[in-house]
Amino acid sequence: MTATDQPATDKIRCDACPVLCYIRDGQTGACDRYANRGGALVRTDPHVLLERTIQGGREIVSFHDRGKDWDGRVVAGTDTFVTAIGAGTTYPDYKPAPFIVSSEVDGVDMVTVVTEGIFSYCGVKVKIDTDRHLGPECAAVRAGGEQVGHVTTAEYGSQMLSLGGVRHLTGGSKKEGRVTCETLLALCNGQPAELTVDDGVAMTIAAGRAPIINGAAEERMRVGCGSATIGMFAKQWIAHVDEVVVVDDHITGVLSEHQAGKFLGVRDTGIKMKGHRSTPGRYFKVAQPGAGWGGTDLTEPLAILKPFDAKEAWPGLRMLMVSTTGEHHAYFELDERLLPVEKQLPPALAQSVERIKENCEPALTTVLFIGGAGGSLRAGVTENPVLLTKSVKQALTRVTAGGAPVYVWPGGGITFMVDVTRLPANAFGYVPTPALVAPIEFTLSTADYAALGGHLGQIKSVAEVIGSGGARREAQLRDNPWPLERGKAGRS
Repeated sequence: MTATDQPATDKIRCDACPVLCYIRDGQTGACDRYANRGGALVRTDPHVLLERTIQGGREIVSFHDRGKDWDGRVVAGTDTFVTAIGAGTTYPDYKPAPFIVSSEVDGVDMVTVVTEGIFSYCGVKVKIDTDRHLGPECAAVRAGGEQVGHVTTAEYGSQMLSLGGVRHLTGGSKKEGRVTCETLLALCNGQPAELTVDDGVAMTIAAGRAPIINGAAEERMRVGCGSATIGMFAKQWIAHVDEVVVVDDHITGVLSEHQAGKFLGVRDTGIKMKGHRSTPGRYFKVAQPGAGWGGTDLTEPLAILKPFDAKEAWPGLRMLMVSTTGEHHAYFELDERLLPVEKQLPPALAQSVERIKENCEPALTTVLFIGGAGGSLRAGVTENPVLLTKSVKQALTRVTAGGAPVYVWPGGGITFMVDVTRLPANAFGYVPTPALVAPIEFTLSTADYAALGGHLGQIKSVAEVIGSGGARREAQLRDNPWPLERGKAGRS
């Protein structure tokens, strides 16, 4: 049945998104967010209100914990923030935002415009703390065999993925769009996603958790590149070893040649390295990327060494080879033929390897949702949407997502990013167009809102929103600033 067909008498039409489902009594629509209950269209998940629990850096008593000392007053005003989670959308676009809420902050009348955005233009940027090679740059990332994104440029100690986007959501096959939407929804709601990379690894990732790569959980991200590691730990090595090679996929460091070694008086050892010499003690491309030593394909570290120079090397020369996480390490001494022979790692060097591990931060997966607030979403705020964009750029309007701080990109439009772990649980939904549904709030002074041509006739008090029922109160996340605090709105 199409949207223009006449529905059966026990069905009602949902107009919360372009799908326009006809829903029978007792059933939900395709998104599972709206249902028909006795002929009325209702949300199946509650509207989330945040309660302030941190003030001046100190925890305050929450509404839930007031117990016998509570005077019965409903939490309101600046102690409650009305989020867009579960609030509903502005579709079919001519409507004002579902909630336009007044408050008073430090004597200034404020307005928060609350709506759930339907984002076809959206995706996630994923930071995976690992040195291991996930796959070639630009390689396809797949879920269930469907491409949902690609590997992008690596950052210091982390590999990066770009997932989603309008081309995968709506520009490919229906299955590709559905799988992309499912993958984004899982990641944004903190659930695991199983992915594969063409010519690369299989992995399971979830926001705020250690990545699992080829079945093994990562423990730590690297302390630095090989050169940085030399600089950090050179003083701890010089009394116990003659040479150190820190193996890294990007920059492999060599103590005796490195400036840190030179300044500390380390003598030349005659070591000869494979790879491309960059600057003294720093080598590129000593091996291919992989899951071995320091993010290379090495399982045998001596493979990156050429024969030692007999004019400078000596029998008994002590050499430590270690990766940038300390996961791989080996100790060698040169024999009479100046060949490295592996020996038991001395206790002092074992301690330095542990120090490298100690300085490596725990490996985590970070998921940033990125979306652009389109003209229809902005029309729910004001009759002249471009004025909202200008107000955000001028730092007169603060943008939040589920009460969480966001980063607004410079340039045109309102393109924002938010760390999904800073939102309340299950803050994201979807519609089967396919697109993600994400919360977004705009907070500004009432005077500035009037100057935007805002929908002043739709303003409600916090008490009215609470009194409408169907809401769930949640405590403010400890690391998040209170979204109604006064101050410059700008980019978070």
